[in-house]
Amino acid sequence: MRTSDFDYNLPPEFIAQTPVEPRDSSRLLVMHRDTGILEHSIFHKVGNYLHPGDLLVLNQTRVIPARIFARKSTGGRIEVLLLRREDLLTWECLVGGKGLSAGKAVVIENGPSAEITEVLEGSRRRIRFAEPIEPYFPKVGNVPLPPYIHEKLSNPDRYQTVYAHDPGSAAAPTAGLHFTTRLLDELQSQGVGIAYVTLHVGLDTFAPITEERPEEHQIHTEWCQLPQETADAINQTRRAGGRVIAIGTTSVRTLESAVGGRDKISSYTGNTNLYITPGYTFKVVDGMVTNFHLPKSTLIMLVSAFAGRERVLRAYEVAKVEHYRFYSFGDAMLIL
Repeated sequence: MRTSDFDYNLPPEFIAQTPVEPRDSSRLLVMHRDTGILEHSIFHKVGNYLHPGDLLVLNQTRVIPARIFARKSTGGRIEVLLLRREDLLTWECLVGGKGLSAGKAVVIENGPSAEITEVLEGSRRRIRFAEPIEPYFPKVGNVPLPPYIHEKLSNPDRYQTVYAHDPGSAAAPTAGLHFTTRLLDELQSQGVGIAYVTLHVGLDTFAPITEERPEEHQIHTEWCQLPQETADAINQTRRAGGRVIAIGTTSVRTLESAVGGRDKISSYTGNTNLYITPGYTFKVVDGMVTNFHLPKSTLIMLVSAFAGRERVLRAYEVAKVEHYRFYSFGDAMLIL
């Protein structure tokens, strides 16, 4: 297996620059794994493919305004992207600029003083703030949209799910952006269960793999939590013969991290570096909703592990022919 096996060509005009309105008017490509048949639908009709007793598992993480502009003590402007909080004052960050060695001061206008305490891999740095940075977000924070989105987002809430609750992500769990409160209520009315997990999304989730062989790539850890209430709902669903459908690859990774080698899932809180590639045996997930992913990314490998590489790449080619919109603000797939 080579990384190039998960490559495909995507002209820039297919990359969605703005979200559709309303959220659930995005298109939905439905893939049936048993037959390979593809169906074209609209997201607000997703209930047509769900059964009473099915359970949707959604990632309720909330994107923080993690993009901060600052200056070095010499006056040079830098950009700091908060990736992961390690304690009350310390963050792992992605820092753009030169000469950013350990011990260097970082000056945040209208914010707390800070210092680079450690140089990590590449542009990553460990930064310690003099006081918690979160209270300063309204003044200094900006929504960190992916680099392939060039249009300014007029409403920052459109890069949040309607059920976002736990702050901590550097990027949105984009499969969940298609849901409206009304659609969730309608699904529950038809007997579909709703449960929540949290995984704080880091940018490495979206980064293309640069190694020639996927197994040489090191996936970074992300913090996740599966509460006991959700574990109970999953176990009850499975006992009753319902399907557990993960909303997004982040929910997939949380579920599969929590189950480990056990038959019965239980609550879990901690870091995960679960790296799902073809050949992986899924223990919990029976279906998933997911967006169209970047070539040669860990996400397209995860989806290929679930549905088969050739079928996924064929579906992507069909999606291009049918002018689906790709990536974070794009359309969705339902894989059953």
